[in-house]
Amino acid sequence: MQLQYSFIIPVYNRPDEIQELLQSFEALKGNIDFEIVIVEDGSTQTSKAVVDTFSNKLNISYYFKENSGPGDSRNYGMQQAKGNYFIILDSDCILPENYLLEADKSLKANYVDCFGGPDAAHESFSNLQKAINFSMTSFITTGGIRGHKNSVDTFQPRSFNMGLSKKAFQDSKGFGRIHPGEDPDLSIRLWNLGYKTKLIPEAFVYHKRRISWSNFYKQVNKFGLVRPILNKWHPSTKKITYWFPALFSLGLLISILLFLIGFKWFLLGYACYFALAFVLALITTKNIVVSVLAIPAILIQFFGYGYGFLKSTLAVSVLNKTPETHFPKLFFKLK
Repeated sequence: MQLQYSFIIPVYNRPDEIQELLQSFEALKGNIDFEIVIVEDGSTQTSKAVVDTFSNKLNISYYFKENSGPGDSRNYGMQQAKGNYFIILDSDCILPENYLLEADKSLKANYVDCFGGPDAAHESFSNLQKAINFSMTSFITTGGIRGHKNSVDTFQPRSFNMGLSKKAFQDSKGFGRIHPGEDPDLSIRLWNLGYKTKLIPEAFVYHKRRISWSNFYKQVNKFGLVRPILNKWHPSTKKITYWFPALFSLGLLISILLFLIGFKWFLLGYACYFALAFVLALITTKNIVVSVLAIPAILIQFFGYGYGFLKSTLAVSVLNKTPETHFPKLFFKLK
C-alpha cells in the first residue's frame, strides 16, 4: 500500500504555536508528499492569518468549527483529509527535520495501523519546560507505563504524536468524548478490533508543554481521574503500575510522619530516590537548574495523579458513580 500522509492538527487560541509548528514542517527532509489539515476548535484568537502565510509553501488546508474539544476536532480533520494515513499532532509541538523520514521508514519495514512517537525537550525550551518534560518521560517516574520500544499491542500512543490509518479511523470511529484519556481509550478499542500499535522511538517531537506549576498539577490530576474510568470501561487493561503514583505519595506522607517520631529509614529511601532522579536529570539535560526543578515536578506529578486516581477510584469503582455525571468536566459535549 502506498502511504499518503495527512497531518491533523487541532488548535485552540494558539496562533503562536501554529507559527512554530508550520516553520518546522518547512524544514522537513525527504521527498515524501504530505498535506496539513488545521482544525480551529472555536478559537477566539484564530490562527487563520498565520496559516495563510504558509499557503504558498505547504500543502495546507484550514477549517474553523464550533468548540467541541480536541478529540472531536481530530475526528473532523480526519474526515476532511485526503490521505490514507493520518499523523495527529498537538499545536505545541515542533518537528525535527527527520520526523517524517523516520516514521515512513518504520511503517514500510513493519507496518501497523497505529503508532506513537515520544516527546523530547528542545534546547530553546525554558528550564521549567525541560524539568516537566523529564518528569513526564523518565523511566523512573511514569514514563514507562504506556509501553516501550519492543511493545506491540501494549503501547498506548498519545495524541500529541500519533499515527492512525484511515481504515482504523473508520472502523473505530476515532476519538471519544472523554478528555484527557481519549487517546488510550482509542488504542484499547483498536486492539479489540484486531489492530496493532507500536512505538517508533525515532519519530519524536519536541513537545513544548506551555505550562505553569499550577497548570501542570491540573493536567496530571485529570490524568489520574481518567485512568479508573478507562479501567472500568476496559477491565482487561488494568495494571498494578497505575497505582504507583498514589502508593508513592501515600508512602511519602507516612514516611514523613514516621520521621517525626524517630523512624528515619523510610524517608531515607525516598531521599535516595530523589537523589537518583536528580542525577538522571543532570545526565539527561546537563543543566543543574533543570535537575533541581525536576524534583518538585516529580512530586507534583505523583501527588496530582495519585490524588486524582484515588478520588476517581472511590467514585467510579467503589461508589459506582456514573463518570459522565460525576466528572462532567472530563467529557466534551459533541455538537
